[in-house]
Amino acid sequence: MQSVEHFDVVVVGGGPSGATAATDLARLGKRVLVLERAFRIKPCGGAIPPRAIEDFDIPSHLIVAKIKSARMISPKDARVDMPVGDTYVGMVDRDVFDPWLRERARGAGAEVRTATFKQLEYLEDGQARVTYLDKNSSGEHRCVTASAVIGADGAKSRVAAQCVPGGDRMRCVFAYHEIVEAPAADTGADYDPLRCDVWYQGRLSPDFYAWVFPHGDKASIGVGSEQKGFSAPASVAALRETVGLKDAKTVRREGAPIPLKPLKRWDDGRRVLLAGDAAGVVAPASGEGIYYAMLGGRLAAEAVAEFLHSENPAALRSARKRFLREHGRVFFVLGILQRFWYSSDKRREKFVAICRDPDVQYLTWQAYTQKKLVRAKPVAHLRIFFKDMAHLLGMART
Repeated sequence: MQSVEHFDVVVVGGGPSGATAATDLARLGKRVLVLERAFRIKPCGGAIPPRAIEDFDIPSHLIVAKIKSARMISPKDARVDMPVGDTYVGMVDRDVFDPWLRERARGAGAEVRTATFKQLEYLEDGQARVTYLDKNSSGEHRCVTASAVIGADGAKSRVAAQCVPGGDRMRCVFAYHEIVEAPAADTGADYDPLRCDVWYQGRLSPDFYAWVFPHGDKASIGVGSEQKGFSAPASVAALRETVGLKDAKTVRREGAPIPLKPLKRWDDGRRVLLAGDAAGVVAPASGEGIYYAMLGGRLAAEAVAEFLHSENPAALRSARKRFLREHGRVFFVLGILQRFWYSSDKRREKFVAICRDPDVQYLTWQAYTQKKLVRAKPVAHLRIFFKDMAHLLGMART
């Protein structure tokens, strides 16, 4: 009989979360297999904060643009510029960034295979048997066994649906974008290679936002919405015409679901743990996911390493606990912001007006770059509270 390969950890999905988990575990000397289907690039604005660049050793050659400001556009076309300050927001191209992360995992000792996850079974000896479709050459179904499995296979995770209670009931926004060639400076397009534009207009998205994000010699023009029947391609076409990029050459088109909130449970209580989009760790309101995915991958790696050492499944729960202890409050605040301010054009108009406030701009960028709520300016928080109330009560002019 042909022997079945055994790995300490099988990581399903080789995006930022899965690749980070695989790298960290391989560096700890674990035998790691990454299953990456590698046929679709996730639609993503590509923004990463300075903290991600520092925490995860992202080399400068992967940063294709350094954004110095964001511009908010309201339903009535009011435009508010929000300068980043003395730092920048890095932009990466996922078609380059993700393969580089997988190669880093491979260089650390992980094995990476092009494959599609099919099934996970629990064996009598407590191990997990993972069945996958080999997409390299054979096209056959193959099996390996593992002491632990990390599901990092996206918002509609097969691992989550099969193994984790509630993993098949994730609410998502559908995101769609078109990568186009960036315009030359003299074309007259409403475009700045150092600025991200965020469009809060119901005509473009009834419950989220649309965007134009620079990527060096390219740009991402996209939109998100949870509403059924919403035509994302039509919305992007309208935005391209609005900003003067209707005739820009389209490089590729991509669409995928983006989770709205973290799942209530990330592990199966046995030997499976979720990370990244599979666990729902995308920031509400902003849709930011790369930093949180990589952090989730790192926390998953640490939890799994502890599980392999202790053989106590309770160790797997530490990933979610640690993530929410550090970022749960931010996610809660952003969730409220999205549910309230994105619900109508009238509220979007007031939301963009609030973004004019220097205190709001300062605290927003501090929270984004540092990845935590800033408490250094309590007076600023108090001023924002009263200004917010004025807008809610209709006492402030937009």
